[in-house]
Parts: sequence; structure tokens; C-alpha cells
Amino acid sequence: MPDSPKHPFQETELLAPAGCFPSLQAAVDHGADAVYFGLAQLNMRARARRSFNVPDLKEIMHRLHEGGVKGYLTLNTLLYEHDLKICRKMLETAAEEKVDGVILSDMAAVQMANEIGLEVHLSTQLSLSNYEAVQFYAPYCDRVVLARELNLKMIRSIYDKIKQEGLVGRDGREMEIEAFAHGALCIAVSGRCGMSLFTSNASANRGACEQNCRKEYLVTDAETGQQLKIDNNFVMSPNDIATLDFMDKFLEAGIKVLKIEGRGRSPEYVATVVRSYRKAIDAVHAGTFDKQFVKTLSPQLESVYNRGLSSGYYLGREQGWSADYGNKSKRRKVLVGNVAHAYRKAGVIEVRSSATTLSVGDDILVIGETTGVVEAKVGEMRILQDDGTMVVADDCKNGQTLTLGIEGKIRVNDKLYKVVDA
Repeated sequence: MPDSPKHPFQETELLAPAGCFPSLQAAVDHGADAVYFGLAQLNMRARARRSFNVPDLKEIMHRLHEGGVKGYLTLNTLLYEHDLKICRKMLETAAEEKVDGVILSDMAAVQMANEIGLEVHLSTQLSLSNYEAVQFYAPYCDRVVLARELNLKMIRSIYDKIKQEGLVGRDGREMEIEAFAHGALCIAVSGRCGMSLFTSNASANRGACEQNCRKEYLVTDAETGQQLKIDNNFVMSPNDIATLDFMDKFLEAGIKVLKIEGRGRSPEYVATVVRSYRKAIDAVHAGTFDKQFVKTLSPQLESVYNRGLSSGYYLGREQGWSADYGNKSKRRKVLVGNVAHAYRKAGVIEVRSSATTLSVGDDILVIGETTGVVEAKVGEMRILQDDGTMVVADDCKNGQTLTLGIEGKIRVNDKLYKVVDA
């Protein structure tokens, strides 16, 4: 990597995912500079259980701008002929609601966004892997999300040429580089996979991926019927990317925007990952980032959803594989119940008919549409007695009504969870 200032950009944008309002609020509350989201149909997480719809756009942008956070609409699916009309309508609606930028990959959508006057970020789906490609697209966009397959030396080479050539985007500012810093890594080229389309007529490139690569398979002997289970390594399912422990090198490569993957992930995932990377970015710029600092944050990342963590392609190392299905986080959340009353001035909530046991000292989460994520530890707890009185207790059993002291703007119908070791 060429000699250069340690931090090519004076500012770094931390870009968080959101697929629901609790996740969006968590991103705002825990240090995101910007949030990206999709709207039904034309986004790469169209089938995710956490997904916004077009009518949500006004509320999304209101909340983000009220919190001083930018909002980017992701509309990076393949567009067929019949999609173009709805695509234009969505982009026009985005402009009306003051969306700060749109993440696109189809050139028809790019042309529409240019005509409408929206800031354009080119998606990783385009697999931009060299300076000449970035230069070609520069007149149409303001930022490029580079191919996931690049290592840091390759990214730095592109950045150096941007500086040397004075390459600017459509708005006249220096071309910005965005790269994925944390989250799922797909075995396909920059996420462009055809397997789900082939097996189920559900295109991954139109937000309908069935994640064939994450599953366990049986291999059957056609003559004898004998079966072997492929379970020693999930043959197509890589570990998730985690760049926290080399964040200084990540920024030195000229990356302006750190993107967290996970529009389908839980609100507590968004809160924890955003908070950790916010601290890491700030430490790098403050000159306090070191191995000891990383050790204080790594356990937090391991406590939320992950398929095992690796450096991705960034350090030019062999990749890790999931080895088994699903979540490897070291902690899980268990529902206690819905908040029946929230007494904000007193800092007390009531939950009726607890769905699980709860004890003083337990870690808890409260998650809600406008609350986002509130993390706490059970301090004083009171339990409802048969005679209608509330008495202090160390433990709550299933079915009991309880009150807890907890700070935060918690609301009725928010959900209270206990966090336990996996």
C-alpha cells in the first residue's frame, strides 16, 4: 500500500441497515450517520420478514432527518420491462420525501434518477473492480459500492487514482468509495447468484433468494439409496465479514463509507453492531485504536447474530465457512412479554403474565416500533400478589405480573426480552 496519510478522509460515514422501524430507531440512537432501506417489491430483501412498504417512506425520512441521519433508498434489483413504470414512481416518491440518495444497479433506474435529480450510489451488484470502471460510471453517480471481492490493496489503488485524476461524481464532489464492513458474505460474485432462480424460480437478484447456499444437503447413491449428509462444512456458506479488528487499515484504504449488512437482521443486531463500529471509527480518528481496544468490542459482535466471523476478502486470506446452519451468536433473546404500562416519569414498566422466568441481574432488552432498542439489567423487581399488592422479589415465575425499573422512552406494547447465553 503506498505511503500516504493514515486517514484519507477527514470524515467517515457509518451506514446502517434497517428493515423495520425498531431497527431504524436503533441505528439512529446508536451512532449511525446514515441508514439504507428497501421498499417492497424492488429491493434485494423483498422477501425478508423485516421489510418496509412504500407508504412507510414519509415516516422513515421524518424519523431519520429528525435524528440528523441521512436516508438512502435501495432499489438495486434486476428490472424487467414491466418494472420500469413502478421504478420511476418509486424514485419520484423518493424525491418528494427528500430521500438523500438511491442505491441502484440497473442503468434504466440510474437514468431515471439522474433525470429526477436524485443522488445516485452504484450498488455492489455492478461488481465495479477497477478505476476505469469507476471512471466510466462517474458521470452518472456520486458514490460507488465496490465489488465485495476486492482486497484492501486493490481498493487503495482505485482510491489513489481517484485522487491523482481528480475524479468527481455527478454532483462535482470527489468520487466516494463505499464498502461492506460487517455482515453476511455471499459466495456468489458480489451477491449475483442464480441458484435460487434455477431451483425455485425465485430470483436472488430480485430480492427472493431462498438461501440455498446456507442449507444442509443429503447426497443419495442412485443405485443403493444410501445417503450421506454434507455437514462437516456448509459447502457454499461463508462466514460473515467483520472488519473491526483492522479498522485502521480499512480506513487507510480510502473507504469513505462503512456499510453494515443486515436489513433482515434484528433490531438488537443493528444496535450492537452500529454501536461497536461507531466506537471503532471514532477511536481510529482519535488515534486510540489498538489491539486492546478491539478486545473490548469483539465480544459484543459475537453476542448477536452471525455465521462465524472472518476478514472477508479484504486481507487476502483463505475464507472461513459456516460449518453448521444458522446463528452462532453467543447470546439469544427470550420473550418475557409485552409492556402493559409504561410510567416514564417513574422509570417503571409493567408486564403481565410473564412468558418466562426472570431474575434480578438478568440482562434484558425492550424493543418497540418507536422505542428502537433499550438495553438494561434487572435491578429492583416487584411481583403482583394474589391480594393485589406488589412486593419486591428476586425472581419472577411464568405467568406472574411484574414491574421493573428501567430508563428510556418505553411505550405500551413494546416487547420485553431476557437475554440468555446460547
